[in-house]
Amino acid sequence: MSTRLPASSPPWWPRLLLLSLLLLGAAPGPRRGAAFYLPGLAPVNFCDEEKKSDECKSEIELFVNRLDSVESVLPYEYTAFDFCQASEGKRPSENLGQVLFGERIEPSPYKFTFNKEDTCKLVCTKTYHTEKAEDKQKLEFLKKSMLLNYQHHWIVDNMPVTWCYDVEDGQRFCNPGFPIGCYITDKDIARYNQMDSTEDAQEEFGWKLVHGDIFRPPRKGMLLSVFLGSGTQILIMTFVTLFFACLGFLSPANRGALMTCAVVLWVLLGTPAGYVAARFYKSFGGEKWKTNVLLTSFLCPGIVFADFFIMNLILWGEGSSAAIPFGTLVAILALWFCISVPLTFIGAYFGFKKNAIEHPVRTNQIPRQIPEQSFYTKPLPGIIMGGILPFGCIFIQLFFILNSIWSHQMYYMFGFLFLVFIILVITCSEATILLCYFHLCAEDYHWQWRSFLTSGFTAVYFLIYAIHYFFSKLQITGTASTILYFGYTMIMVLIFFLFTGTIGFFACFWFVTKIYSVVKVD
Repeated sequence: MSTRLPASSPPWWPRLLLLSLLLLGAAPGPRRGAAFYLPGLAPVNFCDEEKKSDECKSEIELFVNRLDSVESVLPYEYTAFDFCQASEGKRPSENLGQVLFGERIEPSPYKFTFNKEDTCKLVCTKTYHTEKAEDKQKLEFLKKSMLLNYQHHWIVDNMPVTWCYDVEDGQRFCNPGFPIGCYITDKDIARYNQMDSTEDAQEEFGWKLVHGDIFRPPRKGMLLSVFLGSGTQILIMTFVTLFFACLGFLSPANRGALMTCAVVLWVLLGTPAGYVAARFYKSFGGEKWKTNVLLTSFLCPGIVFADFFIMNLILWGEGSSAAIPFGTLVAILALWFCISVPLTFIGAYFGFKKNAIEHPVRTNQIPRQIPEQSFYTKPLPGIIMGGILPFGCIFIQLFFILNSIWSHQMYYMFGFLFLVFIILVITCSEATILLCYFHLCAEDYHWQWRSFLTSGFTAVYFLIYAIHYFFSKLQITGTASTILYFGYTMIMVLIFFLFTGTIGFFACFWFVTKIYSVVKVD
């Protein structure tokens, strides 16, 4: 009679193989425990030099691996550098994976003995003559590798050597590998020797040199303050509108609710617009407060209304149902002049009444001369590069928004749109701060307009994408339709320019105030 295992039982041969291996490893005999080990986990016994035998050794072999850097994708063998070479030693065999990944393990000239401490032991010396082409080439290669932060990778007992060092807040950081050296010029030692104190050292480099000019009022501060006031008004309006839309209060089923909410909020937010414009204009040293508040009330809204009115005249001429009745235009003007403008005056009154913004460092009387800038630190290339990353965060969502406007499709993804809005704010801030820091390190202290234009340049990419969308996605024909498309697009571009530019300025203003508040100056 035979017994058969159920079909669901696991096969018996793996358990039998494991049992056989365990019995083999535990079999009695003079070499018990050495009969079986898992590959890669063979133990190595070390002992003091006087106790070494066939079962343990006192010499610790140190192997060197390839040298690499996080700033370069080109690893090099240890022998590529003019380091101390091993006089003898067998190179470990390489498997296929090591060859594919460029692992080049070599014997090293460094000798260690178990349980014996050696420090500052001379291995070899090198002498270079710069008049010799070969020696000069070796030095240049070594200098370049130091500047690129190439790392040694040592292996002891098949384990990587780790370099640990102290960082801020009493913490300790460990890194597998350590730098091949530190390159110090004489264009650095002389400057270091001239430093008399920590306070002197703080003013020696980059952005610290321009502390006396960093808060110097910008050119055309009136216009910048007006843009900041209008941008603040649009920023708050956009945030509140999208927040209400996320909560479901502005459902697409309720047609026109989104635009109604945006217009009402814009009218009611005249007070923060006037306050911000007046506050920064006073900090810029401006005194024409009446001109400032009038421009804040009428410049940007006037441009939008004039564009909108011209588009409406075209719609009237074409007999379109999209033309706004004259009574509605009068009502919009009444909201603007009777509510928004007085609120802007109220905000400007409180803004001018307060003291000017106190800066952490005082401004020198004589402006510092800005050194010659490289191509990448000149204003225009930085501004052009600054708008790429914010636009990359929104261009996919922009496609759906343009579809809802021009292809008559319903838009429901307000939750995702609000998330994209938050990402846009963060991206504009980070990109502007990063480029601002680069320019300050190049001793260019004109950051106010540049910070506004860096993130505001996202609107230019918006315009380019709108042009691409017009020619590739739409089938619009006729002069009137084309003018209407680009007329309404220019309104959106202007609003987007003020919105993103204000984000960039506020982020950079916070960053500059923060870093210069910790600089100790006389």
